Amino acid sequence: MIPRRMIAFAAPGALALALCLPTAADAQPRGAQAPARGALAVPATQRPVTFAVQAPAPGGVLVLPLAAEGDLARRGASLGEAERAAVARALTSAKFTYADGKSLTLRGLGAWDLIQVVGLGEQADAKAYQAAGAGAGRALRDEAGAITVLAEGLPAAAVAELAIGLGLGEYRSDFHQAKARGRGATGPITMVSEAAPSAEALFRPRGQALVTGMAWARDVSNEPANILYPESFVARARASLAGVPGVSVEVLDVPAMERLGMGAILGVGQGSERPPRMLIMRYRGAGAPAAPVVLVGKGITFDTGGISIKPSANMGNMKMDMSGAASVTGAFMALAKAGAPVNVVAIAALAENMPDGRAIRPADVLTAMNGKTIEIVSTDAEGRLVLADALSWVDANLQPSAVVDVATLTGAVRQALGDKYAGLFSRHDALAQQLTAAGEAVGEPLWRLPLHPSYGTDISSTIADLRNGGGEGAGAGTGAHFIGEFISPDTPWAHLDIAGVAYGAATVAKPAGSAGFSVRLLERFVRDFQP
Repeated sequence: MIPRRMIAFAAPGALALALCLPTAADAQPRGAQAPARGALAVPATQRPVTFAVQAPAPGGVLVLPLAAEGDLARRGASLGEAERAAVARALTSAKFTYADGKSLTLRGLGAWDLIQVVGLGEQADAKAYQAAGAGAGRALRDEAGAITVLAEGLPAAAVAELAIGLGLGEYRSDFHQAKARGRGATGPITMVSEAAPSAEALFRPRGQALVTGMAWARDVSNEPANILYPESFVARARASLAGVPGVSVEVLDVPAMERLGMGAILGVGQGSERPPRMLIMRYRGAGAPAAPVVLVGKGITFDTGGISIKPSANMGNMKMDMSGAASVTGAFMALAKAGAPVNVVAIAALAENMPDGRAIRPADVLTAMNGKTIEIVSTDAEGRLVLADALSWVDANLQPSAVVDVATLTGAVRQALGDKYAGLFSRHDALAQQLTAAGEAVGEPLWRLPLHPSYGTDISSTIADLRNGGGEGAGAGTGAHFIGEFISPDTPWAHLDIAGVAYGAATVAKPAGSAGFSVRLLERFVRDFQP
């Protein structure tokens, strides 16, 4: 008899790769079938990065970051005269403008397999240096040889940001392709600068940890739902955080959530064979304040819409409806692995929204952990439900200095802001200003939208305390208002709706799929936070 769910096994060459299986403590208590397993992905690898005062022997790939024509003389001083003259002629012939985002690839010059010129622009800042590095990293992702970056004359901070960008840009999402298993190791990156010691101190451990956190968030977001579901998300997070000083991990399974009265997240997950989880990660660095900053992420590992089922077109993108949970976890990892002097708690509210015979229906009433009752208008407005219980848990168990939730919550925010900004909602101006500043600094911009009192009327119910939808009108605003009902009005709280920016087509800096949006923003915000 053919089983209902097919299990794909890895090729023999992938025996060293580890499946993320749930632990006994996370085992499914109900009598559901075992989840299907997909093909094993090839683990992401990052080029090792070194910093040097002098350039190594010519060979492999050379990267020249230039802001103006005159930079070539200083930055290319280690090149031979003939090579430098050839690069200058090529720049002139190509009418190279040196603007940020511009690049030029040259092959066959001297001992170099390839010379990659990247523009910095006249007013380069930290995010511009990082973006230039990311563009170079992506352009060179298929080059197996060593990479040398000539960064003489640049400040140490700029050199570190270039190195971070190269790490972000080399990220690949083709880890399930058969050819990935035969891909050999890539050569190292050498950052050449007279400020090499200072640049390395800035890159390690913070920059290196940020690259790792971004890769983790993108990996889990890009994984298909037959591989990434609540239990395996938890297992991957546990594995990545194992042994990191100052970190503790707590997981609420179905019985634990039942005891706590988390009827909202349990309602979302009850239509799936894969049970929900609440993942709670704590980290406190040396000298950190007593009150934590709390990051909460929507983690719908696949969203069919439930009984209010979505159209089939583009439904596959709903494997990334857990991008909020991925981002807060990735930011948490970046902070913890860098040993940042912060107190941070990250919570991933994880469930799969499926339409089987046990699934919730429109007009059902659920009770959240804080006792508020919710009339279900649409089972496709499920993200706010899992966040309701997560924020209720925060309210009951922590005394945070601030709470930020992150979610791919509404299509309405994309209609309002497109794919350039994430929506920011907050009742607290100082918190909103700090988040906006962090987003601007790292190139992940936010646009503040209103939380009008009328949104409360829009989600009022005649049978319960709230409805999980407000009908026509400000969909992003009513969703944010709903979430805010589950955290104390006195607690500084903000909601980031990243539905328009969390994933998309390939760009010069990233492959198609997850953007890892808000990992860098949250890492910067938590480090700089002022109560």
